[in-house]
Amino acid sequence: MKRFFKIAAVGERAGGYTVLLDGKPIRTPAKAPLVVRSKALAEAIAAEWQAPGEKIVPATLPLTRLAGTAIDLVAQRRDQIAGEIAKYAATDLVCYRADTPSELAARQHGAWQKHLDWASSRYAPLVVTAGITPVTQPADALEAYRRAIAAYDDMTLAALHHATAALGSLVLALALIEGQIDPGEAFAAAEIDQTFQIERWGEDAEATARRAAIRDDVALAARFAALHRAA
Repeated sequence: MKRFFKIAAVGERAGGYTVLLDGKPIRTPAKAPLVVRSKALAEAIAAEWQAPGEKIVPATLPLTRLAGTAIDLVAQRRDQIAGEIAKYAATDLVCYRADTPSELAARQHGAWQKHLDWASSRYAPLVVTAGITPVTQPADALEAYRRAIAAYDDMTLAALHHATAALGSLVLALALIEGQIDPGEAFAAAEIDQTFQIERWGEDAEATARRAAIRDDVALAARFAALHRAA
């Protein structure tokens, strides 16, 4: 869309902060007021809108989009979205290890086990398997993860949903959202199998684009969650 304002600024509103375009508050796609509790997040959203250019391109407004998702979708469908996220615990990437080749198995253990140990201590232990043998996770462990996810507020839940979908792992996504792992390490951990194959067979343009999109999604989720936590 063509730029229709000059100044993007932060304004206070009941419940937090909003972004003002020439003094008018922005709204979500569903026309709800876009209000966040963190001034730091509001300032970052305003910076997206204030970026130079004659046109406003949706791709350059990722924080705005994620905040809108939290308000329009997550707040209205909390139980459904929390349930979708919790399902990843039953088949989490970090619980399924290669038995061969040994080099890949060693890489997986080195990258994944510390985060699984952290999640096991903080939430509940999950069972690890090798090869293609499926494993049934304990029902009480799955319930513990479900409760933990449901306790997040709407903004954090939106970030966690975004991260889990990108990483294919609830354990890695939780570690990312809670600041236990940075986006680069999270991406590398989630992509171990693909990276291993690329080292041997090379990477085509489609795979390069897919990995770049995942890297961007992981970075966005981490940044959004960190800004939301900030004062």
